[in-house]
Amino acid sequence: MLNLTNTALQTQLAPTHPLPTRAGVGLKPEHFQDVLSTQPDIGFFEIHAENYMVPGGPFHHYLTCIRESYALSIHGVGLSIGADGPLDLDHLQNLKHLLDRYQPQSFSEHLAWSTHGSTFLNDLLPLPYTTATLQRVCDHIDQVQLYLGRRMLLENPATYLEFASSTWSEAAFLSEVIRRTGCGLLLDVNNVYVSSVNHQRDAQAVIRTLPLDQLGEIHLAGFAESQDANGDLLLIDSHGAPVAQAVWDLYSFTLALTGPVATLLERDNHIPPWPVLLAEAHLADTQLRKAAGRYQNGQWLGLAEVDA
Repeated sequence: MLNLTNTALQTQLAPTHPLPTRAGVGLKPEHFQDVLSTQPDIGFFEIHAENYMVPGGPFHHYLTCIRESYALSIHGVGLSIGADGPLDLDHLQNLKHLLDRYQPQSFSEHLAWSTHGSTFLNDLLPLPYTTATLQRVCDHIDQVQLYLGRRMLLENPATYLEFASSTWSEAAFLSEVIRRTGCGLLLDVNNVYVSSVNHQRDAQAVIRTLPLDQLGEIHLAGFAESQDANGDLLLIDSHGAPVAQAVWDLYSFTLALTGPVATLLERDNHIPPWPVLLAEAHLADTQLRKAAGRYQNGQWLGLAEVDA
């Protein structure tokens, strides 16, 4: 397994230019015209890579126009980093073409799997956190980073079940993957909250154990409520609702530990009018400004209260 923490290998990766420490929004076709006509005050946009893996068409026309004025993050959902088989090299090549074309400030993928053999399952499925899985995930990330020539961020998943075979906690697993490969962390705060409720954990304690020193981006999204087979509450990472107050509170807690971090508002279902998403992004910007205010005399105060 290649180890990108090695200096010689790190020099093969292109330097990254981080996203602005502002709020961004997932770019949807419904809002192309709104964005171009109003030129909103927003930090960046994010797209799903797989929606743009064609050489031409209207999506590329609009994205090219928007990219001229805004920072860009590209988020993959189809690499299947945790799959037990090899990566799809055609998919990886298409991804590289896309990144080379738009030169985004950030590229990220999920700690999940979505393929079995030649079958694509159209979902982000959970992994057992074992030594064998760790080796496979690290091998795949090494392959991706070296092929793309850039560092990637890895997103923590929302989970609805756990494996009896797991020998690592999710936070420890993520930390070890990041240590071995040199990739960064994309922290989905909604996913932490959803998984913590589903598995009856303390969400703040989970946040504290993650490798926040390698944090490159934060995601916020909404969830849906359901029930498991026993009738107990089960939260679903639906991306189809506004960010819940409990997730805003956990986001504020996170920023008190990390300081301001580029933050994306995700909405992939039940897409609202553009002003609704923009208002939600402005709420995140307010939190980011408050976090920036915790710097005092060049010192980071963390969870301590800032004097009035």
